[in-house]
Amino acid sequence: MSDAPHLEVPTTAGTVGGIIHSRTGVRTWRGVPYGATTAGEHRFRVPRPAEPWQGVRDASRFAPPAMQGVFSWRDAVYGTEDCLTLDIVRPDTDDELPVVVYFHGGTFVTGASNEKVLRGHFLAQATDIVYVSVNFRLGVLGYLDFRSIGDDCVANPAIWDQIQSLEWVRDNIANFGGDPNRVTIMGESAGGAAVTHLMCAPAARGLFHGGIAQSPPSASVHSRVQASMWVRQLLDGMGMSRLSTLEDLRAADAEDLVRTGQSMLLNGKELVQFNTSFMPTVDSVTLPQHPIDIFENGDQAPVPLIIGTNSDEASFAKTMYQTTGQRQRAARRALDVYDPDNAHQVLEAYGYVGGRADFADLIADAVFWAPSVMLATSHRRVAPTWMYRFEYASATMRKLGLGAMHTSDLVAVFGDPNSTRASKIDRFGSKEGFEEVSRIMQYHWGSFFHSGQPGEGWPAYGFRDEERPGRATVVFDSEPYVELDPKADQRRAWEGFDMREWGNNRADLMEPLAEFFGFDVLETLTGDRVGD
Repeated sequence: MSDAPHLEVPTTAGTVGGIIHSRTGVRTWRGVPYGATTAGEHRFRVPRPAEPWQGVRDASRFAPPAMQGVFSWRDAVYGTEDCLTLDIVRPDTDDELPVVVYFHGGTFVTGASNEKVLRGHFLAQATDIVYVSVNFRLGVLGYLDFRSIGDDCVANPAIWDQIQSLEWVRDNIANFGGDPNRVTIMGESAGGAAVTHLMCAPAARGLFHGGIAQSPPSASVHSRVQASMWVRQLLDGMGMSRLSTLEDLRAADAEDLVRTGQSMLLNGKELVQFNTSFMPTVDSVTLPQHPIDIFENGDQAPVPLIIGTNSDEASFAKTMYQTTGQRQRAARRALDVYDPDNAHQVLEAYGYVGGRADFADLIADAVFWAPSVMLATSHRRVAPTWMYRFEYASATMRKLGLGAMHTSDLVAVFGDPNSTRASKIDRFGSKEGFEEVSRIMQYHWGSFFHSGQPGEGWPAYGFRDEERPGRATVVFDSEPYVELDPKADQRRAWEGFDMREWGNNRADLMEPLAEFFGFDVLETLTGDRVGD
């Protein structure tokens, strides 16, 4: 740890001592606590402020991430419940700079603030910002609503963690040279969803001034009934009594909970219906309604927003089913649990998934693109909105049929082409055009951080007029261009499809839930009379 006075910075809990990174020359503070441990009696509850310390805390090393599985044959778990920490990076200057708070992705179950691509050294220098990357609770400990078995908990611990990190930034970031009145929240995948969910959270209002949501599965939220089903499966998987309480779950071994949750995620039959074990839950507090409804009603934070997706988010799905019949049955199963009356129009818009690429496009659009378009369509009525599609892929990725797959945009935005697992596939292949794509994206992202709007050449996601169809979308490829109302037929099909609640066509769902929780509890969860 350096003894340079400008690297010793006071916070509301105590002083932290950072370092000058030897290779990139940025100032960085790592593993800075913004909250206390969430273990034991604090499990499933609202986070608490960090415990104060005396002297100068060494902030030269990354802290362990939130507890999570590793998804390998070893069934290993790593991380900690004492995970409410963040990392800060800034150029080695004394200028007051805009702030970017980044929430990592990982399907709501994995990830860390210090993943190599997310460390932010190149982004902070290229865009001249104070960059803050956050750890928060994950999986069974952060994204499962246990209110079906007790009231002494909150539905969305992870969202409360994210809100507390923003409160910490408000109260402390000025000491690191950040401007608390120019805060952009940003994330990719589940972290992108965190951005849109925080825009819906009343308690987060005023804590940020702009948002960038990259590939957000914004509609990936649980209803209370849906969450209750997963709670039931967790208790069964843990071998716990159906009369178990929150106290019993707080006494349970955290690693066993994570392992059981990991098994649920991998073995759940509902995965093919876009229903994973762990998502935020509509709870009337952090998510008062489904995000699509909140945005349609104009009740979200009215801040400037960049939102977009990659052109080949789910290219892996090309290998899932070999025949048209298999693909059609799989697509039907996925769509019918949301809106069976209108599933046919979505299938028609994708050529009834006659080709493997059609099926992959449907999956990607259902999870990422269609909800993003819905939110952008609504948000442009209350605040400036810009939309993009990331289409750049190296020659190797195109040859493999993977294209601009999920997470591909991260290396361009963060300016590090060899920092993700996916990038290792073509580590030695040609990346012609990458540097220019990265430069242009960092130009637009940086302009947004500083001014609340991207740079020149990126028109807003606007409305139709007499001469233009509107919905301008920037396509980031070797040579970026603007496309108006891309995939209009598919957009219209999704607009007529209700994707707000999983389980609408699952008559088999209510009976086992009623048996497990009791009819009176289930009536409370659904707001309806069971059996009517």
